[in-house]
Amino acid sequence: MTYDVDELRTHFPSLASGIAHFDGPGGTQTPREVGDAIAATLTAPLSNRGTVAASEANADAAVAGFRSAGADLLGVPADGIVHGRSATQLTYDFSRALAKDWRPGDEVVVSRLDHDANVRPWVQAAERAGLTVRWIDFDPATGELVWESVEAALTPRTRLVAVTAASNLIGTRPPVRRIADAAHAVGALVWVDGVHYSAHEFADVPALGADFFVCSPYKFLGPHCGVLAAAPELLERLHPDKLLPSTDVVPERFELGTLPYEQLAGVTAAVDFLAGIAGDADLTRRERLRATWAATEAHELRLRGRIEDGLREFGHAVVVHSRAEERTPTLLLSLPGRRTADAYRFLATRGVLAPAGSFYAYEPFRRLGLDDDGGLRLGLAPYSTDDDVDRVLAGLAEFLS
Repeated sequence: MTYDVDELRTHFPSLASGIAHFDGPGGTQTPREVGDAIAATLTAPLSNRGTVAASEANADAAVAGFRSAGADLLGVPADGIVHGRSATQLTYDFSRALAKDWRPGDEVVVSRLDHDANVRPWVQAAERAGLTVRWIDFDPATGELVWESVEAALTPRTRLVAVTAASNLIGTRPPVRRIADAAHAVGALVWVDGVHYSAHEFADVPALGADFFVCSPYKFLGPHCGVLAAAPELLERLHPDKLLPSTDVVPERFELGTLPYEQLAGVTAAVDFLAGIAGDADLTRRERLRATWAATEAHELRLRGRIEDGLREFGHAVVVHSRAEERTPTLLLSLPGRRTADAYRFLATRGVLAPAGSFYAYEPFRRLGLDDDGGLRLGLAPYSTDDDVDRVLAGLAEFLS
């Protein structure tokens, strides 16, 4: 298919602002169709779920649509899709549920490559339960995960391995399936943070070997919330704290309180919008999603190559920390002798949004040896253009001069 980014952009009212958005890793812009779905659900007759009144049926349809969309997006059964306020909230909730079966002397494994949302919940749960925490490392010179550290971290006492499928800071995509196979060989479960990954790679949770996979629709054109995917039979084994009258049916047992039906409808609309980019109505929705991700990935990687070519022209004035062979279209920069926060503000005056900071990636930020000023992150999205690339490179050249 031909990727028509100009046509795609017409669906995003916010892009009329003229801002060149490189803040996609923190959250993308939203197409009109998603906003319309949220508004239509919220203003139609709406009640708690049921089957008697139309308002009850509307709520029930929103939930069913969300689970079906999540299943097509991630490759798991619809009753393996759990809604959460955020990926962070889901990770905290499940860390407490999983920790009920942990015993002193057991071990959990976390990664220096990860966003803190896939580190601190496990470290804190391990501390409360008296577990040992072991670490997977990465090489700051290459951005690659150190496989020897995986082998050293895994033991017969390992209960869970938490690892990212793609670093939100430097884009590295570690070998998740290889890690999962090694973890399963010692009887451990595998929790995969797919928040950054799912924005740029077609997610197939079973193929990754993930027992649990979390992502955030607002990273791929949807509303602000979190989604967890897991095999329903695995979810059946977990018993979270919940209200006595609330259902114990999977996956609802993990969704505490009344669901935000309008938000669920927004997620479904985002998945449908993404599936529509591929354009072939004869395919299933999952097949169309696969085609869309192939097209957007090619578009984003081409633009990443243009940025990298432009950054090389700056010589030693710019250090690029995104160096892994397998990585997303996300680049972390430092500017020796200059503050990236100043570059962020300078670019903003030119209508270019490229934030600076550590982006909650506390462990990789420290491992890279960066100071408290942060790094400048350039992240691409499906609606990014060659003009955006020209503008950010021109802005950086002006700032550095």
